[in-house]
Amino acid sequence: MGNNLVSLLTDQLDWHWTHQLRPRLAGLTDDEYFWEPVPGCWTVHRDGTVDFAYPPPKPEPVTTIAWRLAHLIVGVLGARTHSHFGGPPADYETWNYASDADSAMRQLDDAYAGWMTGVRGLDDADLARPCGPAEGPYAAEPMTALVLHINREMIHHGAEIALLRDLFAHTSHR
Repeated sequence: MGNNLVSLLTDQLDWHWTHQLRPRLAGLTDDEYFWEPVPGCWTVHRDGTVDFAYPPPKPEPVTTIAWRLAHLIVGVLGARTHSHFGGPPADYETWNYASDADSAMRQLDDAYAGWMTGVRGLDDADLARPCGPAEGPYAAEPMTALVLHINREMIHHGAEIALLRDLFAHTSHR
């Protein structure tokens, strides 16, 4: 591995995806996808609607695996792929949320592939440019900062999903 910044950025997320996150999501069931570990969870419902509010209430609700996957698919990857790489539109208000685990996994795989293809197509000049107005607090930051943020988001929320799967497997709710 050289010191090519794009390679370093994509290798970090791809290693996590390939060796940790995606294997931990294999075999996700609908029961796990919709499981509410506490009352009042925010979720994606079986009819494809989703719980959200902006700004979120305080304290923020616990969220299901379905909700966390939707966040990764739409807000973390999809909207950014659309804004920066011309991917399909993705926003929380109009998204066609997956009403089962298999569909969510297909959406996640597609969103991940779109993001990674876009990032791999960047060069050093692209990484140095400001992200622009679509990125709110990252607008003036270089694209490198956004890519690192997406890596953190994927690792962070992926770990939360893995923990929820562990809790599901080790509780007596079944």
